[in-house]
Amino acid sequence: MIETLGVCELADKVKDGTISAEEIARDVLARIARLDGEVRAFLHVSEERFLAQARAVDAKRARGEALGPLAGVPIALKDALVTRGVPTTAGSRILEGWVPPYDATVVERLAAADATFPGKTNMDEFAMGSSNENSAFGPCRNPWDTARAPGGSSGGSAAAVAARMTCAALGSDTGGSIRQPAAFTGVVGLKPTYGRVSRHGLVAFASSLDQIGPIASDVRGAARVLSAIAGPDPRDATCSTAAVGDLEGAVSRGAKGLVVGVPEEYFSDGLDAEVERSVRQALQALEEAGATLRSVRLPHTKYAVATYYVIATAEASSNLARFDGVRFGRRVEPWAQTGAAPDLRAMYGATRDAGFGHEVKRRILLGTFVLSAGYYDAYYLRAQKARTLLRRDFDEALSRVDAICAPTSPTPAFRLGEKLGDPLSMYLADVYTLPASLAGLPAMSVPCAPTSGGLPVGLQIVGRAWDEATILALGAAVERAFPPRPAPLALA
Repeated sequence: MIETLGVCELADKVKDGTISAEEIARDVLARIARLDGEVRAFLHVSEERFLAQARAVDAKRARGEALGPLAGVPIALKDALVTRGVPTTAGSRILEGWVPPYDATVVERLAAADATFPGKTNMDEFAMGSSNENSAFGPCRNPWDTARAPGGSSGGSAAAVAARMTCAALGSDTGGSIRQPAAFTGVVGLKPTYGRVSRHGLVAFASSLDQIGPIASDVRGAARVLSAIAGPDPRDATCSTAAVGDLEGAVSRGAKGLVVGVPEEYFSDGLDAEVERSVRQALQALEEAGATLRSVRLPHTKYAVATYYVIATAEASSNLARFDGVRFGRRVEPWAQTGAAPDLRAMYGATRDAGFGHEVKRRILLGTFVLSAGYYDAYYLRAQKARTLLRRDFDEALSRVDAICAPTSPTPAFRLGEKLGDPLSMYLADVYTLPASLAGLPAMSVPCAPTSGGLPVGLQIVGRAWDEATILALGAAVERAFPPRPAPLALA
């Protein structure tokens, strides 16, 4: 059943008693057992806990109690989301074995909506990567071609949904980490407006950019999950009190009368020909559904990669200072082997050297450099000014259109190992997703026509701040033209 039913269908069937939450959970566990040895989407599967949660939902129904909007729906959690009693590593050896004593706000809210949690998904270490190859526990693989990357950093969450090991998952998006893997694996991935969803309990990468959002097999499912997790939280000072509205209702609204901006800068050198063909078809489908296409300019797009990798690394160097072997996670005591006197500085260095991977170390060094005396004005301050210009580009364009549509990624999924030796090439994989992140705007990737070789392609829809409803309406219109494909045949 998990292969064919989405979030809303499963919840409705549990509520009316057609199927039980436990049946769904057992189906999910059987599919994970059969497929995940090859895909490696999960870092931890909580079998007994998952079944107990499902039985609790069934017992609630048996007592005649009202069930939540996600009754019995299995939702996988990115391993950057703190989960009480379940190992949470953020894909890093430095947190290996750490079991948190509390739940992230989004986990609490999903549980209150009667969702169930099969486990924690694979990810690039501390969400730093675009391929899931930076995971300290081995790469996740793309279900459509296991020789290819699923994207990152939420690659495990996207792959789990694409392989129909679950119908939804949570990811986090700092510069494209929900949308790019969604595009690579042919699922729906939605980054909400910055501040729409509480970050309390998210292991931080770059605090002014990080945002939690849903990955789902269909647009309506993504809308229902987002509705459950969105809203103010006193534990996150950046979380907004702005009204969420009827997101699921927006899915039925249609594209008629909406004006869609098409940015010239996203259709230039570097865009794969098959990706462009697919995205143009999706734009034509929106036009046929009643939308009006209008060319727009986002002239500062060319500065987005440089701007992002100054701001994000600066914030990472600060956020990751807490992982020092003192309070939680891994600790390396070099004097234990040498017999030397205990030394706090030596323990810091040995712990961080052994616990962090190469990409995390690279970004900490970059971030420390751009914040250092003599370089702050030249790099960090200029990057913040460039960020303001990028946001103004969007403000100007979105004053004339309802949303902006463009490719999510310049290429389909690349092969594992293809970009590992070239960090700049890897960073450029996010060239189309970074601008919306820097501007703090809501953005979604929805599947359109696959390549001639069957690889997924994503259309990115960017909306005005707090207007997730419009991008959901447009995404649903694209989905009607390009219905979700079944699970990859090799894994069916």
